[in-house]
Amino acid sequence: MSTALASALRSGTDPYVPRHGDPGFDVLHYDLTLAYKVDGNRLDGDATLTCRPLAETDTLQLDLYGLHPQKVFVQGRPVRFTHLRDRLTLKHPARPGQDLTVRVKYSGKPRPVPSRVLDAAGWEELEDGAIVAAQPHGAPSWFPCNDRPDNKATYALRISAPPGYTVAASGELQGTRRSGNAVTWSFTQTAPMASYLATVQIGRYDAIEQTGAPVPVRTLAPSRRDDTVLAATFGRQPEMLAFFSRLFGDYPFDSYTAVITDDDLEIPLEAQGLSTFGRNFLDTDWESVRLIAHELSHQWFGNSVTLQRWRDIWLHEGFACYCEWLWAEEDGLSSVQAEVERHHDLQSRLPQDDLQLSDPGPALMFDDRVYKRGALTVHALRLRVGDEKFFELVRSWLQEHRGCSVTSEMFVEHAGQVAGEDLRDLFDRWLHGTELPPCPGRES
Repeated sequence: MSTALASALRSGTDPYVPRHGDPGFDVLHYDLTLAYKVDGNRLDGDATLTCRPLAETDTLQLDLYGLHPQKVFVQGRPVRFTHLRDRLTLKHPARPGQDLTVRVKYSGKPRPVPSRVLDAAGWEELEDGAIVAAQPHGAPSWFPCNDRPDNKATYALRISAPPGYTVAASGELQGTRRSGNAVTWSFTQTAPMASYLATVQIGRYDAIEQTGAPVPVRTLAPSRRDDTVLAATFGRQPEMLAFFSRLFGDYPFDSYTAVITDDDLEIPLEAQGLSTFGRNFLDTDWESVRLIAHELSHQWFGNSVTLQRWRDIWLHEGFACYCEWLWAEEDGLSSVQAEVERHHDLQSRLPQDDLQLSDPGPALMFDDRVYKRGALTVHALRLRVGDEKFFELVRSWLQEHRGCSVTSEMFVEHAGQVAGEDLRDLFDRWLHGTELPPCPGRES
């Protein structure tokens, strides 16, 4: 094993989320069989991973937090392993060109993954059910994985839950089967998906199918709700999806689901093909509506085209915030330029000298300045190249990198190529400088 690979195994693959990810192999496919007991928050899992070695090594590491591996098999044979804190280490030779099947049987009481600089993320027990909100490092709270955003895989998921509960997941429902005191829900995800974008939602929900979008759209809502408010907010998701599809190209997945928990949640969060909201967001005010648009737009910006490294989070959040402003204009509530000027004024009153958009650092990666300054960067690009070139370059960016992982440097290069001009001066100011540039489009 090389010195560099050994160092990466100890420290992880991304400094923003230390001790996550193994650079020595990719997972191509996850096959997960889970049984969840709501009473007692008990999870029993059987995970089979199809792994492709990228370097010759005698050690593979998987991320698994708070759960207890009982047996591990490689190529169908039991192997010795160690599980220290959040790293499951297998001793087995691996060589490029020789795919391996790794199977892990495990169990325990799942809980979110903590961090010194980020909020905890992952499996969260609710009053009556559970959710998974895994961004950026919570996937190991419920299944063994190679927790790197640049390692996308396909998934098959079967999860058993008590009768009376609805299960939703990042994938397409293939069917349900009742056996004794449990119902097994089966899903497949054929579009490549990063581990942090995989999710499971379990609760007592009513499924509301919605029409008017190019793909099926549904909302899973608690029985205790105001249907008038639901129709005025989440009921407009098909319009939003159709609008973003016209701007950015076809919706990248087979369906879209919004889950509204019966619990209040601090923030909503998107997963692949699915977003989760607390019932406190079931409100007609703009602060709630904009977040519905924000999470939906992440299906293009973040889920289909995903960052390779967490320092480039603006590629997700900047575009998603800009989509809020686009929807406000489409819905007649405001204009993009008015939102740009309002948020630039707000940003100008905040400290800027500790923020570099291209590398904000783990403590600031989810800072509101990253979101809003990212959206201002998007608008500055739009004004520089004009609407025709702007939407052309965004659509082609999403199409060319669909299902892949990207960097800021790749976006800057792509934008310049499509626009037919050198845009590095613009991106140097907005991405690499700490001083907030002048407001794009504001008349002096």
